[in-house]
Formats: sequence, structure tokens, C-alpha cells
Amino acid sequence: MLQQIINILYRYPRSTLKRYARFGGYLNYRRMLHGRNKMQQMAINLPPVQSYPDGLPIYFLTGRNYLYQTLFCIQSLVRVTTAQFKFILVDDGTFNHQITEQIKRQLPGAAIIMQETIEQNLNTILPAVKFQALRNKRKVYPHLKKLTDIHALPGNEWKLVMDSDMLFWHEPKALINWLKHPQFPIYMVDCVESYGYTTQLMKSLCGTNLPTLINVGIIGLNSNSINWQDLESWTSELEAKEGPSYYLEQALTAMLIGQQPALVLSGDDYIVNPDKNIIYGQQKILHHYVDLSKEFYFKHAWQQIAIP
Repeated sequence: MLQQIINILYRYPRSTLKRYARFGGYLNYRRMLHGRNKMQQMAINLPPVQSYPDGLPIYFLTGRNYLYQTLFCIQSLVRVTTAQFKFILVDDGTFNHQITEQIKRQLPGAAIIMQETIEQNLNTILPAVKFQALRNKRKVYPHLKKLTDIHALPGNEWKLVMDSDMLFWHEPKALINWLKHPQFPIYMVDCVESYGYTTQLMKSLCGTNLPTLINVGIIGLNSNSINWQDLESWTSELEAKEGPSYYLEQALTAMLIGQQPALVLSGDDYIVNPDKNIIYGQQKILHHYVDLSKEFYFKHAWQQIAIP
């Protein structure tokens, strides 16, 4: 009871005030939320995007709170290229009839992977009796599903997974070429290294040096090359020694890639956390709207995609 009182009277208000301060005060924060709400409403009116059975496959982990961003991301991609894509939308646990009908309407031909299918795959590839850490962690840490739920799916050997909070402004030729002939992992360059764990511990567990500045906004891996037992032990050891981290998925991905060859998307063209000038100028190929750049994502960027 005492802890609840402390949270209500001190920690929650303090956290809220810090959030307001980071985004320029209460009024500006409310304007950002207004932009987000408007984006959610306008997503329903985006024109349909055809998904092709033989198109270049792109996976999204999405759901009730993110589908509107997924739709805007896809809309921005198809506007800058004539390439054809196959979109695979993977249920983050929140799909319902309304969501699946919206996907069918706005992404005709897209593959929809429901929780029932995901659970069947997990029980086959990652049975709970052998993979307790991974199975338990994905219940409380949804980001892990980008590894477990997607790469346990049968089908494509190479899988490209994209975050939804991104917009394309120019044709991503390097990304499209990789999709046509994937041979090595592909990833974006982060604006600051965010693995959540010490490099020393990560290296000691995976037995190799680590690539720097991996950002998993765009990440392509060979599903068949993933050693799930390694991921199980790494997850257990990382958390046992240094505690849970919001960036666990990014850390595990860096450990999976290790020192093997990879295609690194140019940090000058695929921008993580772009500043206001880059956003308003529609500069570079892709913007990944993390951290403070979300303000201009919700207040401005998506509106340029909504305009025909």
C-alpha cells in the first residue's frame, strides 16, 4: 500500500512532468498527441495498397496500437518505387475482426498471421519446456516477438522485418536490391549505440566481436541460421547478470549477427531519430521516428503522406 501511495503521489507525476519537459512543455506535448490522434483517424482513409503473392516480402509485427503507423509506412514505400511487395502482417496479440477486415480492405492480398498460427509454430520450434526464458519473456516484452514470432514462421528463409514508425521519402534502392538477392544480414545504423548491456558481457556470451550501432528498425536475418538455444541462454544470462532491458531485442540481434558479413544501410540515407530540418525538408531516403523525432512525426511528417 505504501509503495502504491508513493507511486501515485511522487513517481508517476514526476515521470509525467519529465515527459512534458522533453517535448517542450505540456501544451506542445498535447499538440503532439493531437497530431497522433489525427494520424490514427486519417489512416482509415488511406487508399488501398496491393500486396502481390510473388512480391518482395516484408514483415511487420503490428496490432491495434500500431496498424495506423504500419499503413502509413507502407503507403510511403509504394509511392517512391515501382517495385512490388508482399506484405506479411504478424499479430502482436491484439488482432480482432475489425483489424483483420481493415487490413484486407487497405492491403488487399496481404498475408495475415494470427496468434493461433504463431502459437502452433512456437510450440513446434520453441516448446516452453525447453525455451522457458524466451517463451516467458515474449509475454512481457513484445519486442522479442520480432525474433520469436516472425522467425519461427515457415516460408521465406530470409525475412526482412520493419518497424512501423518509419516513412520513406525516396526510393530505397539498396533495400530493394537486398530483398531481391539476400545473402547477408541487413540492418540500419543507430544514432547512438543502444544495446542495454555491456559489450563485455555480450561478447563473452556470443564469443565474437559485435557490430556497432545496430538499429532494428530494418533488420533482415536468415531464419534458418538462428540458433534458438543460444538465444535462450543469452536471454537468461543477460538478465541474470545485468537485469532486464528495453533494448534486449537489439542486443540479441547484434549477438546473432556477430562478425559475419552484413549489408549496413547508410546512416546518411536511412536516418534514425532525424532532426526537424531533415524531417521538414523530406531529406534522405527513410526516417525512423524514435525518441524526440516523434514530435515532428505526429505533428507534420505523416500529413505529407496523407496528401495525394
